[in-house]
Amino acid sequence: MQLFVKNLLNPGSYPGKVHVVLLFLRIAVSILMLTHGMGKFEKLMAGGPIQFGDPLGIGAPASLALAVFSEILCSFLLIIGLGTRLATIPLVITMIIAAFIVHSADPFVKQELPLLYLAIYLSLMVTGAGKYSVDQIIYKK
Repeated sequence: MQLFVKNLLNPGSYPGKVHVVLLFLRIAVSILMLTHGMGKFEKLMAGGPIQFGDPLGIGAPASLALAVFSEILCSFLLIIGLGTRLATIPLVITMIIAAFIVHSADPFVKQELPLLYLAIYLSLMVTGAGKYSVDQIIYKK
């Protein structure tokens, strides 16, 4: 089990410039995603009935809460590089739902942004956080 966790937190072994690019990519994509998550967070905390899509049939409040968890908490984890591969999983799921369920009947222009986020999150899932991350600190121990 310890080996599994250590491999999961492996920040990757790349040339120096790649680590800088991974840091920039993690921070940039997370800050951009936080702008989407903050509006959902405000909607969640506003009180009253929640008006939000329910693409999975689990109820609007649960759907909104999962989107907020993904877009805010997981984005924060990506910024600091903590559990990067795990943090990308909810983000990948959220972008799949956005692109292929929520916007399935919309023109491609509406699907394009979630697909772009999806490509970035899948890339980070494969590469890991890079050495400028909390994952690196934990991995070295």
